[in-house]
Amino acid sequence: MVVKVGCCGWAVKGGMKKYFETFDLIELQSTFYKLPSVETAKRWREEAPQNFTYTMKAWQAITHPPTSPTWRKSGLKISSEAYEKYGFLKPTNENYEAWDKSIEIAKILKCSVLVIQLPPSFVKNNENIMNIKTFMNSVERPQSLEIGIEFRHESWDLETVKSLCEELNLIHIIDPFKQNLARTTSQIIYYRLHGLGQRAYVYDYSISELEQLYEKWVKPYEREKEVYVLFNNTNMAADALDFKKIIAT
Repeated sequence: MVVKVGCCGWAVKGGMKKYFETFDLIELQSTFYKLPSVETAKRWREEAPQNFTYTMKAWQAITHPPTSPTWRKSGLKISSEAYEKYGFLKPTNENYEAWDKSIEIAKILKCSVLVIQLPPSFVKNNENIMNIKTFMNSVERPQSLEIGIEFRHESWDLETVKSLCEELNLIHIIDPFKQNLARTTSQIIYYRLHGLGQRAYVYDYSISELEQLYEKWVKPYEREKEVYVLFNNTNMAADALDFKKIIAT
């Protein structure tokens, strides 16, 4: 199949044009905080090469309640009465509307994967498991768009994650240095690399670590799956370029 390498955001100096010349994959981060206009999304798609792959993070309204500090970047003001209706994949009209808006942008961009990044406070319990199932079984799922999910609380064991991903046809998204992959029938393996330092995201991967990434977690899949490798650390552009060199050798 193929290995695609990119960054979580436009991390290359020189803007979008330079990024398109450097990588063939991006995970849009801005869509998590605030969705772009339809016109902006159309321009991003038109300016990208035809074979360029977009993925994007789903709008935070679906996953994070308005009490989350990430909402400060949204520019939206939510009434206190509506606070309990957003986030955590709750099957509410507010979350369904937020999903529809995310899907609209994903369609325009011709995204291959929509990333659901769950907050660290989203623990494994019966309520959250039921919310995931109810929500994902109720929303629009375009045939051309895969849905990936990243669990970030340690309570989510591999057996539960595998069961959910298989039942709901979801890609299990992980940082392979920190989590184990729930192997499913999905044709896409999706890695997000967050760094290994004491401070979140502040990291520069060594060549030996990148070689380990390839040998342990990419090479075993590259002949039968599409493997997406997205760097999401402070040195992401340089690390992604180094990793592309390793793949090419």
